[in-house]
Amino acid sequence: MTMIGDKLQQVQARIVTACTAVGRDPASVRLLSVSKTFPPEALREAHAAGQHAFGENYVQEGLAKIEALADLRATLEWHCIGPLQSNKTRAVAEQFDWVHSIDRLKIAERLSAQRPAGLPPLQVCLQVNVDGGANKSGVPAEEALALARAVAALPRLQLRGLMAIPEPAPDFAAQRELFLRATAVFDQIRAAGMPLDVLSLGMSADLEAAIAAGSTMVRVGSAIFGGRS
Repeated sequence: MTMIGDKLQQVQARIVTACTAVGRDPASVRLLSVSKTFPPEALREAHAAGQHAFGENYVQEGLAKIEALADLRATLEWHCIGPLQSNKTRAVAEQFDWVHSIDRLKIAERLSAQRPAGLPPLQVCLQVNVDGGANKSGVPAEEALALARAVAALPRLQLRGLMAIPEPAPDFAAQRELFLRATAVFDQIRAAGMPLDVLSLGMSADLEAAIAAGSTMVRVGSAIFGGRS
């Protein structure tokens, strides 16, 4: 077992423990390995240990890794999880499988228009700002349903759910309270008849609280790959 393989096992064990604590099936939570700043060799090591879904924050870095790991492409799932600018949408639409960070219709429209017809629909999540911070990415919670309806109507995209990145909170209860704000928006959109199935919440430091709040996908980097320089 490699060091990264061992760390993956530790994270999976945390997911199982967190799910058990709140009566959830561990299979209901997917692990997304956040690989920004780590080299392709680290991802290859994680893949050999059974991990297939990787999240990249920076488009150019992600594209370089997609190319470097082209021999594994059929068994890899690439997620764009960082803020997305208009001038980067074509490359993402052509090369990635998922986008977690849609917070305005213009970006979704560009991804829809630029997604090649020969590829499956691009799987997308809306990023919701649950803190209300003016400088944070994400659609305001009160505008999320309208944006969801508009995005769901676009061709070549499949709206899967929501993603949120709350500010760090001091303890489990405070973390869970912030995540529950995203869960409430998720539930509101589902109640409006939209079949969302992905709630992308939680990272290395707070995945237990996210799972307690209903997360179905945790985005974990440092607990798998180590600290970033």
